[in-house]
Amino acid sequence: MLVRKTHRHSLGQRIDAFFIEIMEAIAVASFLSREEKLPYIRLAMRKTDALKILLMVLWETKSLDNKKYAALSIKIIEIGKMLGGWSGQIQKQNSPKTGEK
Repeated sequence: MLVRKTHRHSLGQRIDAFFIEIMEAIAVASFLSREEKLPYIRLAMRKTDALKILLMVLWETKSLDNKKYAALSIKIIEIGKMLGGWSGQIQKQNSPKTGEK
């Protein structure tokens, strides 16, 4: 299946929007208190997962070459790992410690 040029460009615009939305969510989370961060981190994680899928669609439709797809994917996977680590750290910090009442 070949993607028409208009679809490729609209998909590219959506990918650009996801990048911006991810950066916004991360920026907001970085300035919030520990208790308020998690929803924004999770939002960034969801947007990152959606971004991976859209990039895969571009790659599978041959709208994005292998080299560019690989370079972007590596960076996005790293972002996902960092967000996952941040989320885990926040969850541990926000959970009640054992032995407390």
